[in-house]
Amino acid sequence: MVTYYDDRSVQVTSAAVRVDGRSFPLAEISMVWHRRGSRSWRVLAGRGAIGAALAGPLVAAALGIALAAWLGRSPTVTVAIVGASVLVGLAVGPLADYLFEHLDRSYARGSRQLEIWARWRGQPVRLLRTGDALRFGQIYRAVQRAVEAGRPVPPRRR
Repeated sequence: MVTYYDDRSVQVTSAAVRVDGRSFPLAEISMVWHRRGSRSWRVLAGRGAIGAALAGPLVAAALGIALAAWLGRSPTVTVAIVGASVLVGLAVGPLADYLFEHLDRSYARGSRQLEIWARWRGQPVRLLRTGDALRFGQIYRAVQRAVEAGRPVPPRRR
């Protein structure tokens, strides 16, 4: 038996697709397709909040420099204001790395609900629904490979 995919709730093998304790033998699956749901505004708002947090230090530094120029104080005060603004921007470096990581994960997970469907015993059945785009792609491809490997190859005509 070949295992194409295996995690806590989904297992795709050369014999069957098992999802949350339900088993669908490959011999009884005739077709596989997927559907995409609508965008999640919550995910998009989260990405926007991360983007705003990333832009915050740049805005603070620019405002500090503009404030220093506008006040027209002594060179010492101007250098202090500009220096403080730059330090705020540099201090946020480690936080920016953390935020970029979350932004990257957000895109890997996706912003839609994704579903894998199959025609099982002549009836359409939803095998899986997930918002994780990376996991969805791995499982969908595993199911496709398992179904394709289970079909007999027609003989060639000469």
